[in-house]
Amino acid sequence: MPISLRFGLLATGLSTSLLLAACDSKPTAQNTSSTTTAPADSAATKPNATTTMPTSASFGKMADGTEIQLFTLTNTQGMKATISTFGGTLTSLLVPDKDGKLSDVVLGFDSVGGYLSPEFKKANPYFGALIGRYGNRIAKGKFTIDGQAYQVGVNNNGNSLHGGNVGFNQKIWTAKPGTSADGQTLTLSYLSKDGEEGYPGNLRVTVTYTLTEANALRIDYAATTDKATPVNLTNHAYFNLAQGQSKDVLAHQVTLPADRYTVVDDKQIPTGELKAVKGTPFDFTTPHAIGERIAQVPGGYDHNWVLNQAAGQHSAATVYEPTTGRTMEVTTDEPGVQFYTGNFLDGSLKGQNGVVYGQHAGFCLETQHFPDSPNQAAFPSTILKPGETYHTSTSYAFGVRK
Repeated sequence: MPISLRFGLLATGLSTSLLLAACDSKPTAQNTSSTTTAPADSAATKPNATTTMPTSASFGKMADGTEIQLFTLTNTQGMKATISTFGGTLTSLLVPDKDGKLSDVVLGFDSVGGYLSPEFKKANPYFGALIGRYGNRIAKGKFTIDGQAYQVGVNNNGNSLHGGNVGFNQKIWTAKPGTSADGQTLTLSYLSKDGEEGYPGNLRVTVTYTLTEANALRIDYAATTDKATPVNLTNHAYFNLAQGQSKDVLAHQVTLPADRYTVVDDKQIPTGELKAVKGTPFDFTTPHAIGERIAQVPGGYDHNWVLNQAAGQHSAATVYEPTTGRTMEVTTDEPGVQFYTGNFLDGSLKGQNGVVYGQHAGFCLETQHFPDSPNQAAFPSTILKPGETYHTSTSYAFGVRK
């Protein structure tokens, strides 16, 4: 039986088949993901999926000489996604605007060197990376499972953030390109060994990116463990639907179907209170520009919204950018989404084509279980146990509004 919204023993299917195949085991779990089509106000239709394979090229080398690969996924609509084996990072995402012009809508660099530079390591913004074992924060890096206390890597104001000092964003993933009925795929796998960053259990992780013919980028995550451990995987892409035309995202209009958010202390750790958004600058139940009320939130938005619908695939966010007409619909099976507005970007980083990433140059919508869930009994559980399969799916569907 499931122990939370997405943990459980599952029957046969694709996502966990990929996971267990990567781990030299027999597939036993069911794929619970679903394809999200483009928003209703888009004129895009879904033709037959391409049968061509993703392409690959060198993305540069690590300091020890290890070569990093960059895979390119395309569809027949002209959309293109590039993903690096370093951190499983989404480095670029070309999406058409209302005039059919393709432009990159995520923040990133044109070689792995950008992600290894001293400036990037100092700022540590996690551009486009896969995040784990635990996305978001764990208070003081401490938790207890079945009476056993654990201490994991502390890297953010005395707390553990996004997996600790060396999270999944800094790991080199094994890649397998492919195709599916929905479009081109890239399956990434990684074994996080028992004790890595202090976490218990050998965690075998598979993440599959799918670029669909309906102009959606879907990310399916799966994992198994041999010891009980917290798991909360997500992606840290920064979006700017008008990148190249606007230096910030303050004019983007955002809708979040969430009546509550998790209140945090001065170190961004949840207090346990789920507060109503009504009458506050956290109310995005109807569309609001990001910049409309951001000055009322000290430091800017960096909070977890409690989604109204928690079961099955459901809307997590809708974004509209008026200049380009681009829309983005985020759907997920997660109970929460972290809306972050690039508050700590300071202009010290230059991305592809020399674009300077200043404050609010991008926003993140990190689908997730709640921060510090291992220490909050009232929050949905994030503990994965042996014999269970973790699975979650998030889709970013793009369209236009003319």
